[in-house]
Amino acid sequence: MFTIQKATTEDIPLINKMAQEVFPATYKEILSPEQLDYMMNWMYSVENLRKQMEEEGHIYYIAYKECEPAGYVSIQPEGEHLFHLQKIYVLPHFQGCQLGKLLFKQAIEAIKEIHPGPCEMHLNVNRNNKALLFYERMGMKKVDEGDFHIGNGYYMNDYIMGMNL
Repeated sequence: MFTIQKATTEDIPLINKMAQEVFPATYKEILSPEQLDYMMNWMYSVENLRKQMEEEGHIYYIAYKECEPAGYVSIQPEGEHLFHLQKIYVLPHFQGCQLGKLLFKQAIEAIKEIHPGPCEMHLNVNRNNKALLFYERMGMKKVDEGDFHIGNGYYMNDYIMGMNL
């Protein structure tokens, strides 16, 4: 049984710690070690997590099994009727427990609380990430793709997935 709680800035060190475990495990076969290090700092340094939460409107939720952190999800408003599922990760030893599905549903529920009317949810997923199948099973469809420069000569080679809420 998992519980999901809305994160606060006090949870930033915990999110950072979970990311240090799950992010490299997720992308070690897709990205170079140098790009992994760059992206970890870009997305998950304590300073950047604080900026995301305090300035960029990211809303994080953390899943727990009893008192143990198990995964997280974040959403961000992108427009009047558009939200972005920024991050959804399950720690490796909790994968296969349907937690990804719970976190995905939490993102949808949170968006509907913020925006009760019709809207869209988008996300970016690396074109070589096996999570692509998960998102398709959850009802998302490919709406676009692109190679997005993230700095330092690195690109995110992503599909943009979308669904109507």
